[in-house]
Amino acid sequence: MSELTHHTAAELADALASGATTSVAITQAHLDRIAEIDADVHAYLHVNAEVSLAAAQASDERRAAGKTLNALDGVPVAIKDVLVTTDMPSTAGSKILEGWMSPYDATPVRKLREAGLIPLGKTNMDEFAMGSSTEHSAYGPTRNPWDLTRIPGGSGGGSAAAVAAFEAPFALGSDTGGSIRQPAHVTGTVGVKPTYGGVSRYGAIALASSLDQIGPCSRTVLDAALLHDVIKGHDRHDSTSLTDNWPSFADAARHANLTGVRIGVIKQLNGDGFQAGVMARFRESLDMLAANGAEIVEVDLPAIEHAVAAYYLILPAEASSNLAKFDSVRFGMRVTPTGGGTVEQVMSATRDAGFGAEVKRRIILGTYALSAGYYDAYYGSAQKVRTLVQQDFANAFAGVDVLASPTAPTTAWKLGEQLDDPLAMWRGDVATIPANLAGIPGISIPAGLAEEDGMPVGIQFLAPAREDARLYNVAGALESLLTTTWGGSLLSQNRGLDTPGGYSTSVKGGAR
Repeated sequence: MSELTHHTAAELADALASGATTSVAITQAHLDRIAEIDADVHAYLHVNAEVSLAAAQASDERRAAGKTLNALDGVPVAIKDVLVTTDMPSTAGSKILEGWMSPYDATPVRKLREAGLIPLGKTNMDEFAMGSSTEHSAYGPTRNPWDLTRIPGGSGGGSAAAVAAFEAPFALGSDTGGSIRQPAHVTGTVGVKPTYGGVSRYGAIALASSLDQIGPCSRTVLDAALLHDVIKGHDRHDSTSLTDNWPSFADAARHANLTGVRIGVIKQLNGDGFQAGVMARFRESLDMLAANGAEIVEVDLPAIEHAVAAYYLILPAEASSNLAKFDSVRFGMRVTPTGGGTVEQVMSATRDAGFGAEVKRRIILGTYALSAGYYDAYYGSAQKVRTLVQQDFANAFAGVDVLASPTAPTTAWKLGEQLDDPLAMWRGDVATIPANLAGIPGISIPAGLAEEDGMPVGIQFLAPAREDARLYNVAGALESLLTTTWGGSLLSQNRGLDTPGGYSTSVKGGAR
């Protein structure tokens, strides 16, 4: 494995600025890494080496001419397949969009290109972002680089796995109920859900429009901040886009300071139902924060206990509406019954063949919740719970700067282990869903390895809406403390990634 793939995005940017390497060399190193191991990991659905190398060559020419577009000009990036692109297929992990080419780039992708970053490819995901394991992709599951018999989280397991396996320095993901943060938790990476409206959703294939948010995946807090700085900001194409003048998140990460910071520990997410190894790493992180200037207090958010139930009424309802556009008429797959058929029959045959089981399950649930006679009882009641969750957060943030919890209840489970129990998988989002209901920002960073299985564990911080910089301050400070304790990054402890074939025999076999 080339040393270039081990560098962070910030280090690669510095190396480019100093002339120590070129964008072509960096891009080729990552393409070689993908070719070497992605048959095992399956982080990518599509890689366009020719286009990536051409963009890298253009970046090198700009730099030689003194016309660099951004500090990250020439640094590669992976893109979750929920974001549409003009030069690679955009499928959202679904057969119904297999091979579909978008006539425009999503706004976050456009901003990456305008800053000179090099898209490597599109990463795997649960179909239409419905899932917590990336097992619901129509193109096969992604595997966790720490143990190929385990899930990499979801729905953005492809982006997290690509970053964890050194197939990209950082990546874009989407977070509807934890789909950036939960994969970060189980792969030992960093994942950020920005404030709702802080990053444009234009060109993101919608799941639940009031919950979806685009954000960064990376190996360090600083890299996440640098990528967030590129994609943030107002977009007139997105009616929910905020017009705020955002601060530099990279500055917040670089100048992290815990002095006087009040951190609230969420009572409802502090023990019951959480794996012992997850809680051990969480409490050690809290002790470390307290020893370095932070004040730790417990806060009560009673409505959080009902957040998962409310979410799984709101999300399916919005999904059933958003996915109605896939009707076989305008774009995507078309299946015509034998002997022909009416438009309704073609639509039915297409949706039956094109949608997977989890998508069908949520469409049916959402349509039922919105149907006559049930709207107020289900969808309306769920929205009332959402308001209570928002009020609980507002009350909590009146007394603390950020909130903390484990990112998810368990480490990565075995592939196939929860496929027949969707409710168990849904309950795994208990710690991440509340932030999406409230529209507030959240970050997950590695907190260590669980004793039970040696798998990564994350700690989550939440901040008030528009206060994303607080996340980078606190998370950056804790990351620095933990890295010093570990003697390097958490990913450096995954020794299987350093063997010539990409993985040790023990990791391939699932033993640790």
